[in-house]
Amino acid sequence: MEQRIIGRTGRRVSVIGLGTWQLGADWGEVEEKDALALLDTAVEEGVTFFDTADVYGDGRSEQLIGAYLRERPDADVVVATKMGRRAALDPAHYTLDNFRAWTDRSRANLGTDRLDLVQLHCPPTPVYSSDAVFDALDTLVEEGRIAAYGVSVESCEEALTAIARPGTASVQIIFNVFRLKPIERVLPAAAEAGVGIIARVPLASGLLSGAYTKDTVFAADDHRTYNRHGESFDQGETFSGVDFATGVEAAVEFSALAPEGATPAQTALRWIIQQPGVTTVIPGARSPEQARANAAAAALAPLPEATLRAVREIYDGRIRAQVHHRW
Repeated sequence: MEQRIIGRTGRRVSVIGLGTWQLGADWGEVEEKDALALLDTAVEEGVTFFDTADVYGDGRSEQLIGAYLRERPDADVVVATKMGRRAALDPAHYTLDNFRAWTDRSRANLGTDRLDLVQLHCPPTPVYSSDAVFDALDTLVEEGRIAAYGVSVESCEEALTAIARPGTASVQIIFNVFRLKPIERVLPAAAEAGVGIIARVPLASGLLSGAYTKDTVFAADDHRTYNRHGESFDQGETFSGVDFATGVEAAVEFSALAPEGATPAQTALRWIIQQPGVTTVIPGARSPEQARANAAAAALAPLPEATLRAVREIYDGRIRAQVHHRW
């Protein structure tokens, strides 16, 4: 699989990574043996980048990844975790002492002395403008607790503020065919600054798989039920902030663009990784089969110009008015 350098870390990672929110059981229960099998399949398919967070299952996702990597010390995987969402979202909590405590917990969960990449987990907007916050992150690097740091953002403006910081290695942002705004300024700014871009929510919480209808029902403990309107966290994390019925209709149109032999989900991933400035994309998976299918998207031929134009037409016609001004 193609590997790209992730920003200022100097590390190479696969263009298709693995998001592991679901391993924390925040999308419904996942058995440990199934989680370990999924991670192993991803690695066997060439994936070298796992994205997790201390809040996924309150550390369960990190613990499962740590357990897997202890079994597979030969796996050359970069693990990016996130911190800050286990406490109340108050800028006053983003201190060096808290950063040390939070990263110590993640280091224990993952079974490592030094974390590869730590991202601030969608902090309050004022945090991005705090010199003290970024000085504290630099201190963590100097102390050897972390190798590099980045941010996971909700908006393009937050991304641009973070990219301007000289120590920021990466920015994680929602980016998919239903969320095109980062193309305008964020991707070019990141490329110019040498900052990696990690694309999350690439399938719009599964909408772009083409598997849902307007009557699809999700479990009560699935964020696609309990956060559909932003009840628990930012609405953009669920279906990319698109109204579900609108998203289903747009996904039907998008599905028709899939080239022969490719699924709509693979087409959506291929679209992302061929956008200039993107380093890696982190789809989730609930089974080894899904992980294998996601990884296979890296081998697809680049989508032709006609398909790229059609994606823009779907976005402009159905999605833009809903989401463009918000994120």
